[in-house]
Amino acid sequence: METRRGLAVLTAAVVAMGTWASGAGSAGAQECENPDVLRFSIIPTEETAQEVALYEPVIDYLSEQTGKEIEFYMPTSYASVIEAMLGGWVDIAVHGPNSYVIANEEDPTIEVFATYAKKPGHLQEEGPGYQAVLITKKGSGFTDIGSLKGAVLGLTDPASTSGNLLPRVAFTPEIGNKELEDYFSNVVYTGGHDLSTIAVFEGKVDAGFVATHRFDNVVDRGMVKLDDFNVIWRSTVIPQDPFTYRGALCPDLKEKIRNTFLTLHKRPEAKSFLENVNSNKFVPMQDADYNIIRELAAKKESN
Repeated sequence: METRRGLAVLTAAVVAMGTWASGAGSAGAQECENPDVLRFSIIPTEETAQEVALYEPVIDYLSEQTGKEIEFYMPTSYASVIEAMLGGWVDIAVHGPNSYVIANEEDPTIEVFATYAKKPGHLQEEGPGYQAVLITKKGSGFTDIGSLKGAVLGLTDPASTSGNLLPRVAFTPEIGNKELEDYFSNVVYTGGHDLSTIAVFEGKVDAGFVATHRFDNVVDRGMVKLDDFNVIWRSTVIPQDPFTYRGALCPDLKEKIRNTFLTLHKRPEAKSFLENVNSNKFVPMQDADYNIIRELAAKKESN
C-alpha cells in the first residue's frame, strides 16, 4: 500500500515475519543508529487507516527534514506499538500516556519529545492535557454513578490511560474503592475510545470511559452528538499522548525529528492535520511530565 510520497504501510504480521531490516546506514558500528528508513506508528483508533492519510503532510515534512524514507507500521493494539518500539521495528511512535510509561519502564531509552496542545472542544479543555470522562446515553436512565450499579461498563484497552488506568484508580473511590468488576455486572474492552463512544450510543454498553479529545473526534465526524450523552464523571487533567523516539537514534537525527513536530504549525500543508487533532501546534514534553501516570499506576498496583 502506497501513499502520496511512497509512505509504505507495514502490518503487524509483516513485522512479525521478520521482514524488517535495521538499515544502520552511515552510523555503521557506531554507538548511535542512523537508519535509511524511519518507521512510524500510532496507537490504534477506529479510524486508524484514515488517520494514516491525515498524517501524510506530517510524513512529507518529516521526510524532508530528516532526508529519510518514512514507513508506517499499522498497529493492532496499544501493546503492538509498545512491542514494535521495544523490538526496534518502529523508530517514532505516538503512545497513550500509560502505554508510554509501560514502554519506558521496559526500555528507559525510549524518549518523549512533544505532544499537541489542544484547542477547547466539546468536552476537551485547552492545553496539552485531557481528561477521562464517564459517559452514558441520555434517556437510558443512567444519570449518576449510583444508577450504574449492576450495569455494563465499556473500557477501551488494557494499556489505555483514560480508558482503563484512571477508571481503575481515580474513579474507584466513587464506588467505595471496589473493583470495577464488583460494581458493574460486566466490564468489557471495546478496543478504542471511538468504539466505546459508539457502543454507549448504540446501547451495547450502558456506560463507557473515554478520553475527552477522542470523544470530541467522534462528535466532529458527525457520528454522534454531544447532546446524546450524559457526562457522569471527570478525572483530573493528564498529559496528552506522547510523541516518542528510540533513544538509540543519533542525536542529530532526533533533533531533526523533534524540530519537525515543533515547527509543524509553520507549514501551510499541515494545517489540515492540526485542525483534525484540534490543535494549534506541538509543544515540548519531557519524561517527568508523565510522572502523574506513574503515580496512578503505582497506586493501582498497591490496591
